[in-house]
Amino acid sequence: MYAKQYEITLPADYDMKIIRKRVADGGHVLDDRAGLGLKAYVIRERGIDGSPVNQYAPFYLWNDTGAMARFLVGGAGFQNIIRDFGRPVARHWTGIACHAGPARTAFPRAASRRLTPLPADADPDGTGLGLSALIEQETGDLRELARRDDVHTAALAVDPHHWQLMRFVLWKDAAAPDETATEHYEVLHLSAPGLADLPEGRSW
Repeated sequence: MYAKQYEITLPADYDMKIIRKRVADGGHVLDDRAGLGLKAYVIRERGIDGSPVNQYAPFYLWNDTGAMARFLVGGAGFQNIIRDFGRPVARHWTGIACHAGPARTAFPRAASRRLTPLPADADPDGTGLGLSALIEQETGDLRELARRDDVHTAALAVDPHHWQLMRFVLWKDAAAPDETATEHYEVLHLSAPGLADLPEGRSW
C-alpha cells in the first residue's frame, strides 16, 4: 500500500462550487482504475471547520505503485491537474497499516489527517529500535480507532524522507470527530475500485 496526496491551495475568494462541479462531472473516471485502492476527493473551505484556506486535496491509497507512477507521469490522469492548476507537489508515504471500519459500506462524508513529525531522539536506549516501538504504539492506536462505528477506513503511513507519520481516516458522518487531526476535510466523491484489496492490518 502506498499513500499519495497533493494539495492545491486556492485564493481566499475562490468559488469552491467550481471544484464541486469538477468532481461531480469527472470524479467517476477513476471508479474502475486498476491498481487504485481508493481516491478520496476531499476539500477544505476557508472558515469552515477551522480551515484557514480553500483547498482541493485529493488523497489516494494505491495497491500498485506501477499504476500510481502511470497516473502521475504516464498521461493517465495527473496531466489534467497540471493543465488546470500547474504541477503541485505530490506528497507520498509508505504504507504501514490499514483497517476497514464498521462503516466501510457507507459513503464517507468527512475525512481527517494527522501529520506527526517523528522525533530524532526516539531511541532512548541506543538500540536503534526506538522508532519501531513508536510505530508499534501508533499501529495499535490505529487499530483501536478503526473499531469506532463511524469509521470507514483508517490508514497509517510514513514519509522516510522528512520522517513524518501520516494518519488518514474516512468518516461516515459529515463531521470528522478526530480532535488530534491537523486537517479536516469534506469528501465529495470516493473512487474505490480496489478497496477490498487494501491490506487489512499491518502492511508487513
